[in-house]
Amino acid sequence: MKLKKKKYPLWIKIIFGMILGIIWGLIAVETGLDKFTENWIKPWGTIFIKLLKLVAVPLIFVSLVKGITSITDITKLSRIGLKTVGLYMASTVIAIVFGLVLVNAIKPGHSFSKETRQEFQAQYENSVRDSEDIAGLVKERPPLAFFEDMVPDNIFAASADNSNMLQVIFFSILFSIAIIILEANKVTVVKELFDGLNDIILKIVDIIMRFAPIGVFALLSALISEFSGDVQLFVALGKYAILTIVGLLLMIFGLYPLYIRLFTKVKTRDFYRNLLPVQMVAFSTSSSAATLPVTLKQCTEKLKISRSVANFVLPVGVTINMDGSSFYQAISAVFIAQVFGLDLDIGQQLTIVLTALLASIGAPGVPGGAVIMLVVVLSSVGIPAEGLALIMGVERPLDMIRTVANVTGDAAVTSIVASTENEIGVEEFYDSDDS
Repeated sequence: MKLKKKKYPLWIKIIFGMILGIIWGLIAVETGLDKFTENWIKPWGTIFIKLLKLVAVPLIFVSLVKGITSITDITKLSRIGLKTVGLYMASTVIAIVFGLVLVNAIKPGHSFSKETRQEFQAQYENSVRDSEDIAGLVKERPPLAFFEDMVPDNIFAASADNSNMLQVIFFSILFSIAIIILEANKVTVVKELFDGLNDIILKIVDIIMRFAPIGVFALLSALISEFSGDVQLFVALGKYAILTIVGLLLMIFGLYPLYIRLFTKVKTRDFYRNLLPVQMVAFSTSSSAATLPVTLKQCTEKLKISRSVANFVLPVGVTINMDGSSFYQAISAVFIAQVFGLDLDIGQQLTIVLTALLASIGAPGVPGGAVIMLVVVLSSVGIPAEGLALIMGVERPLDMIRTVANVTGDAAVTSIVASTENEIGVEEFYDSDDS
């Protein structure tokens, strides 16, 4: 009788890769295997980073087109549609700004000494120099240059450079609007094509994330080896992880209750009691898309939100509302910039706000989706993507908590929309046999 080989979930494999990477990096420091690590192990981490960059442009384009064109019901539900999109966008911007305020106030990346940051810059000299060049160009540009740069004169040239991601996003939105305006029968084939392309891209993301444990092992091994096991690395990473977790918890248990109290008649205690099963599923799956059926059930049966509102607002939220992910991207981008010794001016941080906001529309509601989108955010302000090595080791627990923030935000906005339409807490709006 053959014994079945036990399959471990990806997040356990990533943590295992992280632990092995730390162990090997420390062994390399003690035994003089740093050159071996640089020549034979580090390249696998570089390949992982390249794969993330590779999929960024097609993912953002296909996901945005599919996401925007899937909410054509706004033409029928214009009032609810405008409220939904407006509230989701406002909620995401607040989350991003909150993240930027926290990371600029606490400065977790400054745990490194000036000498260590200079050493880190030297490791990625070309990437840092490119980033500084971009920053210099930004400071010398006229006030409206930001909006001017958003419009590409050649979409193929823009797609060939990840630093032009905002141009790709602009074209994606323009392309999607054209599809919505045209008669449905004229774009049926195009929509079906993008449905298939979206499935293909998500499968590519899945394949890349399967390689993540090896990539994390290689990146951390090389990083620790290069810094000779410097304790500052672990202090900085710990501060970053704690800051992100505390910030997400403040959003979940501070910001959203405020929304509920200000804009609905729902009791905060009832909201969280009925949403607990949703949060548990989100925490365990790290997927807002996989959690959607549970979210719909709890919102209609327990919070008594009308099905017409819930069935529209919640799926749109899975597509365009990623408060937790956008918060994480803002903190991560500035943290990595701080580690590299890059000072982001107000213009670059506003670029982070806009890019994270627009990227959230195309972020897939699957585990690891926010990491791909973080490459988009980093590229938009010229931060070296190699900095992902610093945060990949704690990615999984952060992913679990930010997914809870995402689904809680979806439910909060749905409650607000339903309250403004008087379609919450009324018996006739849900089926009695569901209770």
